[in-house]
This record gives sequence, structure tokens and C-alpha cells, in this order.
Amino acid sequence: MAPPGKRHRAQSTKIQVIKRRLAKFQAKYLTTDFAKRLVFDPSLLWVSAILLLVGELFVNVLVIQRIPYTEIDWIAYMQEVEGVVNGTWDYSKLKGDTGPLVYPAGFVYLFTILYYLTNYGKNIRLAQYIFCGIYLITLALVFRIYSKSRKIPPYMLIFICCTSYRVHSIYVLRLFNDPVAIMFLFCSINLFMEGYWTLGSVFYSFAVSIKMNILLFAPALLLAYIASQGIYGTLKQLTICAGLQIVLGAPFLLANPLAYLIGSFNLGRVFLFEWTVNWRFLPEEIFIHPGFHITLLLLHVVLLAIFAKPWFRYMKSFAKLQPTGVGIVSQLFLLPLFTANLIGVAFSRSLHYQFYVWYFHTLPYLLWSTPYSIWLRLCILGFIEMCWNTFPSTYASSAILHVCHFLIICGIFWRRHPTKDLKIDIKKDK
Repeated sequence: MAPPGKRHRAQSTKIQVIKRRLAKFQAKYLTTDFAKRLVFDPSLLWVSAILLLVGELFVNVLVIQRIPYTEIDWIAYMQEVEGVVNGTWDYSKLKGDTGPLVYPAGFVYLFTILYYLTNYGKNIRLAQYIFCGIYLITLALVFRIYSKSRKIPPYMLIFICCTSYRVHSIYVLRLFNDPVAIMFLFCSINLFMEGYWTLGSVFYSFAVSIKMNILLFAPALLLAYIASQGIYGTLKQLTICAGLQIVLGAPFLLANPLAYLIGSFNLGRVFLFEWTVNWRFLPEEIFIHPGFHITLLLLHVVLLAIFAKPWFRYMKSFAKLQPTGVGIVSQLFLLPLFTANLIGVAFSRSLHYQFYVWYFHTLPYLLWSTPYSIWLRLCILGFIEMCWNTFPSTYASSAILHVCHFLIICGIFWRRHPTKDLKIDIKKDK
């Protein structure tokens, strides 16, 4: 047994070590400077992300418990997959209250699982909690993208989480299929960022099989394939994407191939004017006119062509720098991908309210890729949110939405060349 004096000195030494560590912790973290970094420093975004994810769990539970569920498409989804459960594989015979089934095979399989989990679609409350889980997983995937890319300040996560009633409603009060497709999309983007191209292609193709709007990212993704994988590698990835679609759709293709292809990948589908968010200021006869649809398609293609050259330069730089493992390099990959989707949204023949999730989580990134002041960026974000929360849409809300899209696209075009700031940040990360 050690003498009392020796024990006392050992205890005193331990206390001094603890005090020094506490003093060091206080000097490093309990300061005004560190508090500011938590709000403004993109490298510390993960701290805010964890706190907001926990907060969002409680917010969504509160929304589910306190705000009444609104039935729009859930029953129709269940009726459509019930036809498959009963042995019908002919797509032309799969229908619900809202009309024929218009989504690819991945939708059928995934919502069949939900059909059984929710007691044949009757347990709405359980379905809401499942979609709450989808919402939180999507947020976690988005936060990971933002944390690695170090593009936006942490305080912008508040705008992603806390400012959109419409997005919370789409996920846990309406139970649309759009959020499910978006979850798999962001999963694929995370995989692409880490260099898992084959697995990323599988998740991307599965997202497409749930809802076709995911193809809006395809032009930029094709350039990413070519820049990073070469021609042979690109053919391999495209084969994976197409092969998965064939495998998933095989039972329906064998039963009635034409009905499946027309029903699930119908590019000529006509939307109802009463639900449009973006073209309310047009007369209905123009809105439904094929000439208007062709004009939008041509403008879409032209704008993609204008951006193709800088996008390919970005992707080649990303392919070259990705092996360094520096997270900020992912900016070179993300901007073309998100911009391609925004262009697709801007020139859509019609946007319905649930389509907001197609690009909502990418808006802060896109706005922080423009040369505008912080206040103008926040104003644009606020106006977009206002437009999507205006029901029914008005001439003004539709026009303002187009102005906001135009400003973002123009801002990104002005800064389409890699900046010196990005090169400096890459050196710092190294």
C-alpha cells in the first residue's frame, strides 16, 4: 500500500490534469469565436446537422400527432399495387381512384411492401411514421453531401429543416411517392461522391424506377460517367442502369410490353391545368397545346447544351481530383448535377405541389453557387417557398417562381468557370 503522502500527490496530479484539460476545452470551444464558427463555418456543419436531425424527429412526430392527414394519392397507390398482389401483371389493367398506374415497376414493388406493412394500406398512422423515417434518412443523406462539399454555411440547414411547411406536408401528411424516389437519388449521389460508381448506378436506376423525374439529373450524370469512367466504363454503367429497369419490369414486359412502356415512361402525359404551380398565368388552351410542350422541350435541350461544356470541364476536374479524398472536390460533381435538375424543373410542362421535393434540398447549394449577396439569396429562397405554399396558384405566384428559377440559372451561368476560391479551399483541405 502506497504511503499517504504519495497517494495525496497522485490525486493532486490527477486533479491538475483534469483542470488543464477543462481549461483547454474552455479556451477552444466555450468562446464567442467558436460559437460563430458553429453558425458560419461549413467545416462544422456536421454539428448543426446532428442537432437538427434530432429536432426534426420530434417535429415530425408532433406534425403526425397534431395535424390531420390529407388523403390525395395513398389509397390510389394501394389500389394500383393491389392489382399486382391479386395476380394482374398487365399494366393497362392496373388502376386506382385517380386513374391508371403511371409509375415504373420499382414503385409497384416498394409500395407493395408498404401495402403489407400497413395492413393493406389501412394503417395510415404507421405509413406516416414510415415516411417520417424516409424524411429523416433523406435529410441525413443531404446533410452528409453538404458537410463533405463545404459549400454552404451551417445556418442554412435551418432553412432546409424548419422553414418549409409544404415539404413536411408532402412527406408525412400526403404520403406521395416523390420523397421515396428522392431518398434513393441522394443515396446514389453519396455513393458517386465516394467513387462507388456501380453501386451508385444501381441506386440511381432504382430511384428512376420509382418515379421518372429522376431522369432530369441524367444529362449531367452522363457527363460524369464519360469524364470519370471513359467510354467503356460509361457503357458499363448505362448497361447497369438499363439492365435494372429490364429486370424490374420483366413481369410486366412479359405480360404486355407496350402497355408497360407507355404507362410507366409516358413522356407525352398531359397534366391537369387546375393543379399547375408554374403556368397559372397562361390560358388553358396554350397550357395543353402540343406546340407549347415542344417549345419547352427545345428550350430545355438548348440550355443543357449551353451548360454542357463547363459541366464536362467540372466533371473532368472531379475525376482527376477525386482520388485525393478531399471532400470539397465534390463541388465539381454536385453543381452540374443539381443545375441539370433545376433546368428540368424550370422547363417542366407542369409542376404539382408534391414536385417541390424534386429540387427543394438542392436550392441552398444552387443559390450559394451564384454571385448574389446573401440577402438576395435568402429572398429568392423565401419567394420560392411562398410560391409553393400559395394554393391555388395565382398568376403572380407562377410568374415569381419563374423569375426565381431564371435568376438562379443566370447566377450559376455567370459563375460557370471554376473559381480561385475553390482551388484555395482544396489546398487548405489537403
